Amino acid sequence: MKAVYIHIPFCKALCTYCDFPKMLYFKKYSLSYLKSLEHEMKSKYLGEEIETIYIGGGTPSVLDLSELTELFRIIKLIRLKKEYEFTIECNVNDINEEKIRLFKENGVNRISLGVQSFNQEVLKKMNRFHDYETVKEKVELIKKYSINNINIDLIYAFPNTSLEDVQSDLELAFSLGVSHISTYSLMIEPHTLLFINKVHNIPEEKDALMYELICKEMKKHGFIHYEISNFCLNGYECKHNLTYWNNLEYYGFGLGASGYIGNKRYTNTLSLDKYLMNDYFGSEEILTNKDKKVYELILGMRKVEGMNILDFNKKYHENILENSKIKALIALNELTVTDNNLKVPYDKLYIQNEILEELLDYE
Repeated sequence: MKAVYIHIPFCKALCTYCDFPKMLYFKKYSLSYLKSLEHEMKSKYLGEEIETIYIGGGTPSVLDLSELTELFRIIKLIRLKKEYEFTIECNVNDINEEKIRLFKENGVNRISLGVQSFNQEVLKKMNRFHDYETVKEKVELIKKYSINNINIDLIYAFPNTSLEDVQSDLELAFSLGVSHISTYSLMIEPHTLLFINKVHNIPEEKDALMYELICKEMKKHGFIHYEISNFCLNGYECKHNLTYWNNLEYYGFGLGASGYIGNKRYTNTLSLDKYLMNDYFGSEEILTNKDKKVYELILGMRKVEGMNILDFNKKYHENILENSKIKALIALNELTVTDNNLKVPYDKLYIQNEILEELLDYE
């Protein structure tokens, strides 16, 4: 076990596109929530040395200084390796010098900023409120405390946006001097405000052109494309997320958090009432050997370099290249083998999901 994910579900405002477990922030709930979080961690964590911690949400940075101090006190239950990655997600408008100083004092060495866009019209439709100058100011403030591993999230393919809008967002993102950029095509999920308001995705052809533009511009600016949606400067890959993509086990603590332990993938309850009564169970999937292999393939091939064949063969005691399904996909050039890695060809990354669907019945 190398990784810990901790979910903080509270937000000042609910974004129109978000389908993660979240709710409006009220202090009367947040303190009770932290008590239950501590109880869950004490009941499940077995004391391993951990390489990565990721605090996500929701909006962890919505917590005030006293609540953040309590959260970090609880996190000290976790034994960290000497070399570690410790990420916290932040809303641009939530963070200030006091909070960043607190992050630094408590070992945070990576910050992920939910920028999503610099376009004021798009931000308004997302129910987010910041501008480029504010983002720039906060990035500089974070760097002042020698936290140089900074990610920003961007969402593209919002209705009524153009290739020029994507280009503009990218240019502003590059000008910030951050080390990691995650780009996500807008997914209109059930139960989100966009879905309720009957907003529709842009045409797939236009979405594909936007993705192609992003890949081209990232390369031009020295960013390595290492996962389908993620780009970084050399050495700044997100180690925590690589735990997921390498199909390694991890703890998930908090409301709606997911984890993977042994032969079980689980998701905690989505009910705050249940969680506050220390009843964490939501759902679980008991994995067969076939399930584990499918996860290994689907997750591993999200990485641009693909999935290591030798590691797979050693773990599952088989030669994957002798599998008829894999042979057929290689013959169609929908999978390729390079440097002992099985991967989706770079020019087919955009249609990766269609290719990987073929592997769901891998035996």
